[in-house]
Amino acid sequence: MAVLSAEVEARRARNNTSDDPSRRAPLVLGGNTFASVTDKVCALAEERKVTRAWYIAFTVSVALTGLLFSMLGYLVVKGVGVWGVNAPVGWGFAIINFVFWVGIGHAGTLISAILFLFRQRWRTGINRFAEAMTIFAVICAGVFPAVHIGRVWLAYWLFPYPNQMAMWPNFRSPLLWDVFAVSTYFTVSLLFWYMGMIPDLATLRDRATSRVRQVIYGLLSVGWRGSNRHWQNYERVYLLLAALATPLVLSVHSVVSFDFAVSILPGWHTTIFPPYFVAGAIFCGFAMVVLLAVPARQFFGLKDVITLRHLENMNKIILATGLMVGYAYFVEFFIAWYSGNSYEQFAFVNRALGPYAWAYWIMVTCNVITPQLFWSKRIRTTPWVMWVIMIFVNIGMWFERFVIVVTSLSRDYLPTSWGYYTPSWVDMLTLLGSFGLFFTLFLLFVRFVPIVAMAEVKAIMPQADPHHDPGGA
Repeated sequence: MAVLSAEVEARRARNNTSDDPSRRAPLVLGGNTFASVTDKVCALAEERKVTRAWYIAFTVSVALTGLLFSMLGYLVVKGVGVWGVNAPVGWGFAIINFVFWVGIGHAGTLISAILFLFRQRWRTGINRFAEAMTIFAVICAGVFPAVHIGRVWLAYWLFPYPNQMAMWPNFRSPLLWDVFAVSTYFTVSLLFWYMGMIPDLATLRDRATSRVRQVIYGLLSVGWRGSNRHWQNYERVYLLLAALATPLVLSVHSVVSFDFAVSILPGWHTTIFPPYFVAGAIFCGFAMVVLLAVPARQFFGLKDVITLRHLENMNKIILATGLMVGYAYFVEFFIAWYSGNSYEQFAFVNRALGPYAWAYWIMVTCNVITPQLFWSKRIRTTPWVMWVIMIFVNIGMWFERFVIVVTSLSRDYLPTSWGYYTPSWVDMLTLLGSFGLFFTLFLLFVRFVPIVAMAEVKAIMPQADPHHDPGGA
């Protein structure tokens, strides 16, 4: 007995040591049990936590979504002349918004796949709505390539189908590479998201009080019973999808950057774009996750599950990727100088000091200077401060795409063809409407699907340990 008592005391000492990072800040607070976690997470889907704030936000989002489709309809009727594009700026808000939304979708797959493979336990509180954010952001991104071609009713010409005109897509074009990269990314991310929800959908099925909800959640949970065989198959497939999704995090935005990098235009023709775009995508993607997590944990009673430790870890990643983005900005100027290419040098001087200098310095301020506040632990753990910072980060990342696209096109090799791009009111309202579509999809998600992965959160709780001692050991 004395030996057993000594072993118990030694185990307690090891568990309480400050050298174990997992003990510094618990991932689930409030002394929750499996049952209480289930009640907290299911409350919104079961209409017990639907507040007036949700209805107000949903009404505004639906109105903005209607505005988006109104602008798209106006575009189809009138043509792309309603946009602000001109010669030489043939690309405008459509491509800028496409690259922005694809970047937003990066954090979900990174949190879910890469952090899962590296066995980072803190991902469990935020991975579900981060994955959902990925799906919705890619949907928003997909709207713009579909309409920027001008004659939308002839979009089927883009597909490689047998036809009498012998028209085939140019498979050497990076714009076509986008089609394969983004569609593959969307498909794998959707499968990964849905696979992770199956155990939680079964929980909603078992708790449903109406026949309609039982049938819908029953169909979506595909007969899940929680047996040992079901869990083995689930974990095997989940691991496989995580392994498939991991290279996509690097590949999809690298391919998007090829839209610019394979051109011969000064400011675009550079090999730094793939890693630069990937770092920037993770940067703004994590910013959007924090932007959604802060109000979600506040209004839906999830502070015990989405803790300050989750938010602080994401802020550290944002700080790291923000430094990478700032380094990329510096390297671009250095390479332009070191190359001795006068056209390249002019392109970057024009960005910083030319007619679009206001956009460039907004980008630098939001993306490089603002994230440096996260060196302070107090700011990293203050929700309302980090939420404001995330707004600036996303503004800065949108302006980064604006600077890349517009400044290089507006002043090319011939000064006689220089022009100034000014977005039209249709451009501005379409961008605003795309945010409405994103938040409408997200609010529907949090209303009908568990916003937190209950099964994964329970797996990291002390009660999941077979050696757990309710007395505190």
